[in-house]
Amino acid sequence: MNTQEKYNLAEQVIAHALKNGAQQASVSIYESRSSEIEIRDQQIDKLSESNRNNMTINLYVDKKYSSHSTNRMKKDELMKFVDEGIAATRYLAEDEYRMLPGPELYYKGGGSDLNVIDSSIASIETPVKIDLAKAVLNEAFKKDGRIISVTSSYSDSLSNSVLVTSNGFKGDSARSNVDLYAEISVKTDKGRPSDYWYESALFFDKLKKTDIGKKALERTLKKIGPTKISSGKYPMIMENRVAANLLSPVFSALQGYSLYQKQSFLAGKKDQPVASKVLTIFDDPAIPSGPGSRYFDGEGLALAKRPIIEEGVLRSYYIDTYYGRKLGMDPTSGSITNVVFRLGDRDMDGMIKSLKKGILVTGFNGGNCNGSTGDFSYGIEGYLVENGAIIHPVNEMNITGNMTQIWMNLAEAGNDIIEGSSFRVPSLMIDNVDFSGI
Repeated sequence: MNTQEKYNLAEQVIAHALKNGAQQASVSIYESRSSEIEIRDQQIDKLSESNRNNMTINLYVDKKYSSHSTNRMKKDELMKFVDEGIAATRYLAEDEYRMLPGPELYYKGGGSDLNVIDSSIASIETPVKIDLAKAVLNEAFKKDGRIISVTSSYSDSLSNSVLVTSNGFKGDSARSNVDLYAEISVKTDKGRPSDYWYESALFFDKLKKTDIGKKALERTLKKIGPTKISSGKYPMIMENRVAANLLSPVFSALQGYSLYQKQSFLAGKKDQPVASKVLTIFDDPAIPSGPGSRYFDGEGLALAKRPIIEEGVLRSYYIDTYYGRKLGMDPTSGSITNVVFRLGDRDMDGMIKSLKKGILVTGFNGGNCNGSTGDFSYGIEGYLVENGAIIHPVNEMNITGNMTQIWMNLAEAGNDIIEGSSFRVPSLMIDNVDFSGI
């Protein structure tokens, strides 16, 4: 279906729902095409292509709400599906907070092209994709006698959707993505360390296609011979590729559902300091060719650039209309777009050179965070740094503490974001982190 056909079908489904007992309804129709190729030690281990169509309808019936999805897209089957959904909704409990957003909150159109779709990806032949994955693998394959496995992969996707509501919203969006990935494991007398590297882009011609396997091998070999160090408080540098792991509980705590369910250590902290002045984060949905860029969210709410944390002070939560009503708060959108950090002056290597003694964290291995208190414990792997140089790898260590306190100890943000990610976090340095080892 083209975009107009999706709109026509969505409007017909909504008209049918309103005629047959629903007071309000919203319909989204989603279409995607994706492919994935995985090569393990010169053999194609996986080759898949998929095309999917899906319709989701949200029904508001007699102050009751339900959501239903189907991939059966024939018109007569869809109408029967809607009838069954309406009948099922009537069995549910009433929820006075469930209703569509007010029309004044919707995106009204007029935004410039965000340039987030590369339609040429659909015409890339399978042999080209296989050759790219093979080239990544061959950068590492048999390059070291200790290698026991090299895996590479190519994947891409194209998606488009429309959203229509019974109270006036109509909008469509589309995006693309392409990735190359390598993972390597080696055998040593102290275990089987492994590591990876990847590159990601929205556009095929923007994707970096070389040095992926090479970097994965370099990272893996550097892990050989890990040594635990004494427990204590150390400065910690987090590589940009893993810094998001430690930030994930923060963004969970900012969600409306966490606030309402009393599972947020940031509840009631708006306009209060929750981190050091180093930390400034914006949510920016309108970055040209940004991986998370879009003008409206899954409800149709208009999105705008807004501060989340500004010089350590919490400025905004992620609130959808449902939890906004329950919490008595204005909706801001419950979805994350491009998370943009205020950058510093140095990259990770510059931070390392300035460190007298500390730990560079390049990976997290399990652990958890208590959403209501912010207390956490995570396993880490990385390297001991002394006098500005990496000394040896470390593993089997944990970091423990409280989310609020650890971000108060944020000492520096780097300037080395990952361009292909919607989470544009740089490497970060945090003082006085509790490490437990030997």
